[in-house]
Amino acid sequence: MEELTSFLQERLSKPLPGKASQLKMAPEPAGGNRRRKAAAPSGAQPSSVLVLLLPNQQNKWELVLTLRSNHIDHGGQISFPGGRREENETVAETALREAKEEVGVRPESVDLIGRLSNLYIRPSNNEVCPVVGFLPERPRFEINPDEVEEVFTIEIETLLHKKNLRIENWTIEDRTLRVPFWDIHHVPLWGATAMMISELLDLYQEYRS
Repeated sequence: MEELTSFLQERLSKPLPGKASQLKMAPEPAGGNRRRKAAAPSGAQPSSVLVLLLPNQQNKWELVLTLRSNHIDHGGQISFPGGRREENETVAETALREAKEEVGVRPESVDLIGRLSNLYIRPSNNEVCPVVGFLPERPRFEINPDEVEEVFTIEIETLLHKKNLRIENWTIEDRTLRVPFWDIHHVPLWGATAMMISELLDLYQEYRS
């Protein structure tokens, strides 16, 4: 199991695919060619999420995901544990604090590996830094119901199966968008979280090749 973490630690220190990977899972206007702006404006809120990897009982790698409570920002959507940075925090400290607050993962139990590319989320004006971490085994999650409805894990290999990837036209804020998503939960895995996962999957496929 150490092979992947060692690979990622080295790979994340080098130039990343970034936008090219993220855009594979980006919602776009149906029938249009417009691509979203990659750069965050100067007033964007700095935020972090924890992209947490752990092995299951079959020694397959899984990602930890949450279903956000309906009454908070991006409520009812699948996401990584995370949130806005507090004063004087590093991006890693923010990700670890949020993971502890949301699902009870102890910061000292996480082996940090590196960072994926930042992603600007226009509706919330957040510039998100995905911090990648590793746990040697599944922890006992403790859900904060004020923020999280459910915590679950998904095998990385499951996200690579083409049968789980779908594309549909959705109407969002009076616009028709072409939305790619993973059909692996009763709630679609799409949007910013899917875009961050897309970059991780490209790196994982590099590791497997």
